[in-house]
Amino acid sequence: MITFNDLEFKPHPMGVGILARAEFDNEWGVTVVKTPYTYGGDRDLYELAVWKDGTIHYDNEVANGDVVGYLEENDVTEAMIKVQNYK
Repeated sequence: MITFNDLEFKPHPMGVGILARAEFDNEWGVTVVKTPYTYGGDRDLYELAVWKDGTIHYDNEVANGDVVGYLEENDVTEAMIKVQNYK
């Protein structure tokens, strides 16, 4: 399983913060970001979006209708594992 520790963060294209993407064998993926403008970024926490085929998907058990914010590293790993188990 791919976990938070496997993510390779790069500078966010907006010029502030960081961003990492992971694509999984089941064709799902996540984007994990931390900027002053993301949910929890001002608290040094992460925001995660779930995607498939290059499009963000909100209708799934992790996202539950939105991106997921205010995540600590272990929360990101838990979300990533759930997405990797999607069929």
